[in-house]
Amino acid sequence: MAPTANKALNGHKLLVLLGVTGPPKILLGTTFQPEWIAELKELFSGLEIITVEGCIWNTPAFEEKFPEKEWKDVTILVTGNALPAAHIAPKLEYVQIQSAGANHILQNPLFSDTDVALCTASGVHGPQIAEWVVTTFLAFQHQIPQYIDFQRQKTWHKLDDPVHDAVGQRVGILGYGAVGRQIARVVKALGMDIHACNLHPRLTPESRKDETYTPAGLGDPEGAFPSKWFSAENTEGLHEFLGSGLDLLVITIPLTEKSRGIISMRELALLAKKKAFVSNIGRGEVVVTDDLIDALEEGTIRGAALDVTDPEPLPDGHRLWGTKNLFISPHVSGNSSSYARRVFEVLKYNLIRMSEGKELTNKVDKSKGY
Repeated sequence: MAPTANKALNGHKLLVLLGVTGPPKILLGTTFQPEWIAELKELFSGLEIITVEGCIWNTPAFEEKFPEKEWKDVTILVTGNALPAAHIAPKLEYVQIQSAGANHILQNPLFSDTDVALCTASGVHGPQIAEWVVTTFLAFQHQIPQYIDFQRQKTWHKLDDPVHDAVGQRVGILGYGAVGRQIARVVKALGMDIHACNLHPRLTPESRKDETYTPAGLGDPEGAFPSKWFSAENTEGLHEFLGSGLDLLVITIPLTEKSRGIISMRELALLAKKKAFVSNIGRGEVVVTDDLIDALEEGTIRGAALDVTDPEPLPDGHRLWGTKNLFISPHVSGNSSSYARRVFEVLKYNLIRMSEGKELTNKVDKSKGY
Protein backbone atom coordinates (compact mmCIF):
# COMPACT_ATOMS: atom_id res chain seq x y z
CA MET A 1 0.00 0.00 0.00
CA ALA A 2 1.34 3.43 -0.96
CA PRO A 3 2.25 5.82 1.90
CA THR A 4 -0.28 8.52 2.72
CA ALA A 5 0.52 12.20 3.24
CA ASN A 6 0.64 13.51 6.80
CA LYS A 7 2.13 17.01 6.66
CA ALA A 8 2.52 17.53 10.40
CA LEU A 9 3.40 13.86 11.07
CA ASN A 10 0.54 13.68 13.52
CA GLY A 11 0.59 10.52 15.60
CA HIS A 12 4.28 9.86 15.01
CA LYS A 13 6.81 9.50 17.80
CA LEU A 14 10.51 9.90 17.04
CA LEU A 15 13.10 8.48 19.42
CA VAL A 16 16.65 9.80 19.02
CA LEU A 17 19.41 7.99 20.90
CA LEU A 18 21.98 10.69 21.71
CA GLY A 19 25.38 9.56 22.93
CA VAL A 20 24.03 6.14 23.93
CA THR A 21 26.90 3.69 24.24
CA GLY A 22 27.49 0.01 24.76
CA PRO A 23 30.47 -1.79 26.24
CA PRO A 24 33.28 -1.09 25.75
CA LYS A 25 32.13 2.52 25.27
CA ILE A 26 31.16 1.98 21.63
CA LEU A 27 28.80 4.66 20.34
CA LEU A 28 25.48 3.00 19.55
CA GLY A 29 23.50 6.21 19.15
CA THR A 30 24.15 9.47 17.35
CA THR A 31 25.55 12.92 18.09
CA PHE A 32 22.83 15.31 16.91
CA GLN A 33 22.95 18.86 18.23
CA PRO A 34 19.98 20.26 20.25
CA GLU A 35 19.29 22.94 17.63
CA TRP A 36 18.81 20.22 14.99
CA ILE A 37 16.12 18.59 17.11
CA ALA A 38 14.50 22.00 17.50
CA GLU A 39 14.51 22.36 13.71
CA LEU A 40 12.49 19.14 13.37
CA LYS A 41 9.99 20.29 15.99
CA GLU A 42 9.46 23.48 14.02
CA LEU A 43 9.00 21.59 10.75
CA PHE A 44 6.56 18.97 12.03
CA SER A 45 4.12 20.25 14.63
CA GLY A 46 2.50 16.86 15.17
CA LEU A 47 5.73 14.91 15.66
CA GLU A 48 6.56 13.94 19.23
CA ILE A 49 10.34 13.84 19.70
CA ILE A 50 12.01 12.02 22.57
CA THR A 51 15.77 12.03 23.15
CA VAL A 52 17.68 9.66 25.40
CA GLU A 53 21.13 10.95 26.26
CA GLY A 54 24.37 9.83 27.86
CA CYS A 55 23.70 6.33 29.13
CA ILE A 56 24.59 2.72 28.33
CA TRP A 57 22.22 0.70 26.18
CA ASN A 58 20.18 -2.07 27.86
CA THR A 59 21.12 -1.10 31.42
CA PRO A 60 19.01 0.09 34.37
CA ALA A 61 20.18 3.64 33.60
CA PHE A 62 18.73 3.41 30.09
CA GLU A 63 15.55 1.78 31.38
CA GLU A 64 15.18 4.61 33.91
CA LYS A 65 15.39 7.24 31.16
CA PHE A 66 13.26 5.32 28.68
CA PRO A 67 11.15 2.53 30.24
CA GLU A 68 10.37 -0.45 28.03
CA LYS A 69 6.67 0.41 27.95
CA GLU A 70 7.52 3.66 26.11
CA TRP A 71 8.65 1.71 23.03
CA LYS A 72 5.09 0.74 22.15
CA ASP A 73 4.32 4.13 20.57
CA VAL A 74 7.67 4.76 18.84
CA THR A 75 7.25 4.95 15.05
CA ILE A 76 10.66 6.37 14.06
CA LEU A 77 14.06 5.56 15.56
CA VAL A 78 17.42 7.25 15.01
CA THR A 79 20.23 5.02 16.21
CA GLY A 80 23.64 3.54 15.53
CA ASN A 81 23.51 -0.18 16.23
CA ALA A 82 21.18 -0.14 19.25
CA LEU A 83 17.92 -1.83 18.28
CA PRO A 84 14.88 -2.90 20.30
CA ALA A 85 13.31 -6.33 20.14
CA ALA A 86 10.58 -6.31 17.50
CA HIS A 87 7.79 -7.21 19.93
CA ILE A 88 8.32 -4.18 22.20
CA ALA A 89 8.10 -1.66 19.31
CA PRO A 90 5.04 -2.83 17.35
CA LYS A 91 4.39 0.56 15.70
CA LEU A 92 7.93 1.12 14.47
CA GLU A 93 7.94 2.10 10.77
CA TYR A 94 11.32 3.63 10.01
CA VAL A 95 14.82 3.20 11.46
CA GLN A 96 17.60 5.60 10.46
CA ILE A 97 21.08 4.24 11.09
CA GLN A 98 24.42 6.04 10.92
CA SER A 99 26.40 3.74 8.60
CA ALA A 100 26.38 3.38 4.81
CA GLY A 101 26.25 -0.42 5.02
CA ALA A 102 23.60 -2.49 6.73
CA ASN A 103 25.02 -6.02 6.46
CA HIS A 104 25.84 -6.05 10.19
CA ILE A 105 22.18 -5.71 11.26
CA LEU A 106 20.08 -7.06 8.39
CA GLN A 107 19.64 -10.40 10.12
CA ASN A 108 18.23 -8.74 13.22
CA PRO A 109 14.61 -9.94 13.61
CA LEU A 110 13.50 -6.30 13.76
CA PHE A 111 14.21 -6.21 10.01
CA SER A 112 14.28 -9.81 8.84
CA ASP A 113 10.87 -10.62 10.36
CA THR A 114 9.03 -7.31 9.88
CA ASP A 115 8.29 -4.62 7.29
CA VAL A 116 10.15 -1.91 9.22
CA ALA A 117 11.99 0.36 6.76
CA LEU A 118 15.74 0.49 7.35
CA CYS A 119 17.49 3.53 5.89
CA THR A 120 21.25 3.95 5.78
CA ALA A 121 23.49 6.99 5.85
CA SER A 122 24.67 6.31 2.30
CA GLY A 123 25.86 9.54 0.73
CA VAL A 124 27.09 11.27 3.88
CA HIS A 125 30.51 9.71 3.29
CA GLY A 126 30.86 10.78 -0.34
CA PRO A 127 32.92 13.98 -0.04
CA GLN A 128 35.47 12.72 2.49
CA ILE A 129 35.87 9.26 0.96
CA ALA A 130 36.38 10.76 -2.49
CA GLU A 131 39.12 12.93 -1.00
CA TRP A 132 40.74 9.86 0.60
CA VAL A 133 40.66 7.89 -2.67
CA VAL A 134 42.13 10.71 -4.74
CA THR A 135 44.69 11.64 -2.07
CA THR A 136 46.09 8.12 -1.76
CA PHE A 137 46.11 7.57 -5.53
CA LEU A 138 47.85 10.86 -6.32
CA ALA A 139 50.32 10.41 -3.45
CA PHE A 140 51.34 7.10 -5.00
CA GLN A 141 51.50 8.55 -8.53
CA HIS A 142 53.66 11.46 -7.36
CA GLN A 143 55.88 9.24 -5.16
CA ILE A 144 55.01 11.22 -2.02
CA PRO A 145 55.78 8.36 0.43
CA GLN A 146 59.32 8.05 -0.94
CA TYR A 147 59.92 11.80 -0.68
CA ILE A 148 58.65 11.81 2.90
CA ASP A 149 61.24 9.12 3.65
CA PHE A 150 63.96 11.25 2.03
CA GLN A 151 62.89 14.24 4.10
CA ARG A 152 63.13 12.22 7.31
CA GLN A 153 66.61 11.15 6.22
CA LYS A 154 67.47 14.81 5.48
CA THR A 155 68.33 13.75 1.93
CA TRP A 156 67.85 15.89 -1.21
CA HIS A 157 67.22 13.18 -3.79
CA LYS A 158 65.19 13.12 -6.99
CA LEU A 159 63.66 9.86 -8.16
CA ASP A 160 64.25 8.84 -11.76
CA ASP A 161 60.89 7.12 -12.23
CA PRO A 162 58.51 9.22 -14.36
CA VAL A 163 55.41 10.74 -12.79
CA HIS A 164 52.18 9.83 -14.56
CA ASP A 165 49.60 12.54 -13.97
CA ALA A 166 45.89 11.72 -13.95
CA VAL A 167 44.89 13.32 -17.25
CA GLY A 168 43.59 10.70 -19.67
CA GLN A 169 43.89 7.83 -17.20
CA ARG A 170 40.89 5.58 -16.71
CA VAL A 171 39.21 4.86 -13.38
CA GLY A 172 36.83 1.96 -12.96
CA ILE A 173 34.35 2.37 -10.12
CA LEU A 174 32.95 -0.94 -8.90
CA GLY A 175 29.77 0.17 -7.16
CA TYR A 176 28.42 3.36 -8.71
CA GLY A 177 26.32 4.51 -5.79
CA ALA A 178 26.47 7.72 -3.77
CA VAL A 179 30.15 7.39 -2.86
CA GLY A 180 31.19 6.19 -6.30
CA ARG A 181 29.42 9.11 -7.94
CA GLN A 182 31.24 11.67 -5.81
CA ILE A 183 34.54 9.97 -6.63
CA ALA A 184 33.57 10.27 -10.30
CA ARG A 185 32.90 14.00 -9.90
CA VAL A 186 36.35 14.59 -8.41
CA VAL A 187 38.35 12.46 -10.85
CA LYS A 188 36.42 13.93 -13.78
CA ALA A 189 37.84 17.31 -12.76
CA LEU A 190 41.31 15.76 -13.00
CA GLY A 191 40.68 14.77 -16.60
CA MET A 192 40.17 11.06 -16.01
CA ASP A 193 37.90 8.76 -18.02
CA ILE A 194 35.29 6.89 -15.95
CA HIS A 195 33.91 3.38 -16.30
CA ALA A 196 31.05 2.45 -13.94
CA CYS A 197 30.07 -1.04 -12.85
CA ASN A 198 27.18 -2.11 -10.61
CA LEU A 199 26.02 -5.50 -9.40
CA HIS A 200 22.88 -5.11 -11.51
CA PRO A 201 22.56 -3.77 -15.09
CA ARG A 202 21.82 -0.09 -15.71
CA LEU A 203 20.84 -0.23 -19.38
CA THR A 204 18.80 2.96 -19.76
CA PRO A 205 19.48 6.62 -18.93
CA GLU A 206 16.63 6.51 -16.40
CA SER A 207 18.06 3.47 -14.62
CA ARG A 208 21.42 5.24 -14.30
CA LYS A 209 19.96 8.02 -12.18
CA ASP A 210 20.30 7.83 -8.42
CA GLU A 211 18.05 9.32 -5.72
CA THR A 212 20.28 8.39 -2.80
CA TYR A 213 21.10 11.30 -0.49
CA THR A 214 23.92 13.49 -1.80
CA PRO A 215 25.07 16.85 -0.41
CA ALA A 216 23.81 19.65 -2.65
CA GLY A 217 25.77 20.11 -5.86
CA LEU A 218 27.85 16.98 -5.43
CA GLY A 219 27.88 13.47 -6.86
CA ASP A 220 26.43 12.42 -10.20
CA PRO A 221 22.67 12.03 -9.66
CA GLU A 222 21.97 11.87 -13.42
CA GLY A 223 24.64 9.26 -14.12
CA ALA A 224 26.24 11.56 -16.67
CA PHE A 225 29.97 11.12 -15.95
CA PRO A 226 30.79 7.52 -17.01
CA SER A 227 31.81 7.01 -20.63
CA LYS A 228 30.84 3.35 -20.35
CA TRP A 229 28.66 1.23 -18.06
CA PHE A 230 29.12 -2.41 -17.06
CA SER A 231 27.31 -4.94 -14.90
CA ALA A 232 28.89 -7.44 -12.50
CA GLU A 233 25.69 -9.47 -12.47
CA ASN A 234 27.73 -12.35 -13.87
CA THR A 235 31.42 -13.19 -14.12
CA GLU A 236 31.61 -12.29 -17.79
CA GLY A 237 30.36 -8.77 -17.14
CA LEU A 238 32.74 -8.24 -14.23
CA HIS A 239 35.68 -9.46 -16.28
CA GLU A 240 34.75 -7.23 -19.21
CA PHE A 241 34.81 -4.26 -16.81
CA LEU A 242 38.13 -5.21 -15.21
CA GLY A 243 39.68 -5.82 -18.61
CA SER A 244 38.63 -2.44 -20.02
CA GLY A 245 42.03 -0.80 -19.57
CA LEU A 246 41.78 0.55 -16.03
CA ASP A 247 44.55 2.59 -14.43
CA LEU A 248 42.68 2.84 -11.14
CA LEU A 249 40.10 0.42 -9.72
CA VAL A 250 37.97 1.80 -6.89
CA ILE A 251 35.90 -0.74 -4.96
CA THR A 252 32.84 0.69 -3.22
CA ILE A 253 30.31 -2.15 -3.45
CA PRO A 254 28.53 -3.29 -0.28
CA LEU A 255 29.24 -6.68 1.25
CA THR A 256 26.64 -9.27 0.27
CA GLU A 257 26.82 -13.01 -0.30
CA LYS A 258 27.23 -12.23 -4.00
CA SER A 259 30.04 -9.72 -3.54
CA ARG A 260 32.06 -11.64 -0.93
CA GLY A 261 35.42 -12.57 -2.49
CA ILE A 262 34.37 -11.17 -5.88
CA ILE A 263 37.91 -9.83 -6.46
CA SER A 264 40.36 -12.75 -6.43
CA MET A 265 43.58 -13.52 -8.32
CA ARG A 266 41.69 -14.22 -11.54
CA GLU A 267 40.14 -10.74 -11.40
CA LEU A 268 43.36 -9.00 -10.33
CA ALA A 269 45.17 -10.60 -13.28
CA LEU A 270 42.84 -8.70 -15.61
CA LEU A 271 44.33 -5.46 -14.27
CA ALA A 272 47.87 -6.46 -15.28
CA LYS A 273 47.74 -4.83 -18.73
CA LYS A 274 48.11 -1.35 -17.23
CA LYS A 275 49.17 -2.48 -13.75
CA ALA A 276 46.22 -0.70 -12.18
CA PHE A 277 46.21 0.85 -8.72
CA VAL A 278 43.51 -0.68 -6.48
CA SER A 279 41.60 1.34 -3.88
CA ASN A 280 39.17 -0.42 -1.54
CA ILE A 281 36.86 1.66 0.62
CA GLY A 282 33.93 -0.78 0.51
CA ARG A 283 34.40 -3.87 2.65
CA GLY A 284 37.55 -5.92 3.16
CA GLU A 285 35.82 -9.23 2.48
CA VAL A 286 35.03 -8.19 -1.10
CA VAL A 287 38.70 -8.85 -1.94
CA VAL A 288 40.58 -12.11 -1.30
CA THR A 289 43.38 -10.77 0.89
CA ASP A 290 46.06 -13.34 0.08
CA ASP A 291 45.46 -12.87 -3.64
CA LEU A 292 45.81 -9.10 -3.29
CA ILE A 293 49.10 -9.54 -1.43
CA ASP A 294 50.43 -11.84 -4.14
CA ALA A 295 49.34 -9.42 -6.89
CA LEU A 296 51.23 -6.59 -5.18
CA GLU A 297 54.35 -8.62 -4.45
CA GLU A 298 54.48 -10.02 -7.99
CA GLY A 299 53.85 -6.64 -9.64
CA THR A 300 50.56 -7.63 -11.23
CA ILE A 301 49.18 -4.33 -9.95
CA ARG A 302 51.25 -1.22 -9.26
CA GLY A 303 49.92 -0.46 -5.79
CA ALA A 304 46.90 -0.38 -3.51
CA ALA A 305 45.24 1.70 -0.81
CA LEU A 306 43.02 -0.06 1.71
CA ASP A 307 40.77 1.60 4.23
CA VAL A 308 39.10 -1.76 4.87
CA THR A 309 40.75 -5.13 5.34
CA ASP A 310 39.98 -8.78 5.88
CA PRO A 311 40.44 -9.47 8.73
CA GLU A 312 39.51 -6.19 10.42
CA PRO A 313 40.97 -4.90 12.65
CA LEU A 314 44.18 -6.09 11.00
CA PRO A 315 46.17 -8.03 13.62
CA ASP A 316 49.81 -7.51 14.47
CA GLY A 317 52.04 -9.66 12.30
CA HIS A 318 49.60 -10.02 9.40
CA ARG A 319 51.16 -10.30 5.91
CA LEU A 320 49.43 -7.12 4.73
CA TRP A 321 51.50 -4.94 7.05
CA GLY A 322 54.70 -5.82 5.21
CA THR A 323 53.35 -5.86 1.66
CA LYS A 324 55.09 -3.52 -0.77
CA ASN A 325 53.40 -0.59 -2.51
CA LEU A 326 50.49 -0.68 -0.08
CA PHE A 327 48.88 2.02 2.06
CA ILE A 328 46.57 0.96 4.92
CA SER A 329 44.34 3.11 7.12
CA PRO A 330 42.08 1.79 9.92
CA HIS A 331 38.62 2.31 8.35
CA VAL A 332 38.73 6.09 8.71
CA SER A 333 38.10 7.34 5.15
CA GLY A 334 34.51 8.22 6.07
CA ASN A 335 35.47 10.37 9.05
CA SER A 336 34.42 14.01 8.85
CA SER A 337 33.40 16.81 11.19
CA SER A 338 30.31 17.14 8.96
CA TYR A 339 29.27 13.50 9.33
CA ALA A 340 26.57 13.88 11.98
CA ARG A 341 25.08 16.93 10.27
CA ARG A 342 24.76 15.02 7.01
CA VAL A 343 23.07 12.10 8.78
CA PHE A 344 20.62 14.61 10.19
CA GLU A 345 20.00 15.91 6.66
CA VAL A 346 19.13 12.35 5.56
CA LEU A 347 16.69 12.07 8.47
CA LYS A 348 15.11 15.47 7.77
CA TYR A 349 14.76 14.69 4.07
CA ASN A 350 13.11 11.36 4.86
CA LEU A 351 10.72 12.93 7.35
CA ILE A 352 9.72 15.44 4.67
CA ARG A 353 9.15 12.57 2.23
CA MET A 354 7.16 10.69 4.86
CA SER A 355 5.02 13.76 5.50
CA GLU A 356 4.33 13.99 1.75
CA GLY A 357 3.43 10.33 1.44
CA LYS A 358 6.54 9.49 -0.61
CA GLU A 359 8.93 6.55 -0.40
CA LEU A 360 11.97 7.01 1.83
CA THR A 361 15.44 7.54 0.39
CA ASN A 362 18.44 5.33 1.28
CA LYS A 363 15.99 2.51 2.02
CA VAL A 364 17.65 -0.90 2.14
CA ASP A 365 16.33 -3.53 -0.26
CA LYS A 366 16.28 -6.48 2.11
CA SER A 367 16.29 -8.99 -0.74
CA LYS A 368 19.56 -7.56 -2.09
CA GLY A 369 21.16 -6.80 1.27
CA TYR A 370 21.84 -3.13 0.51
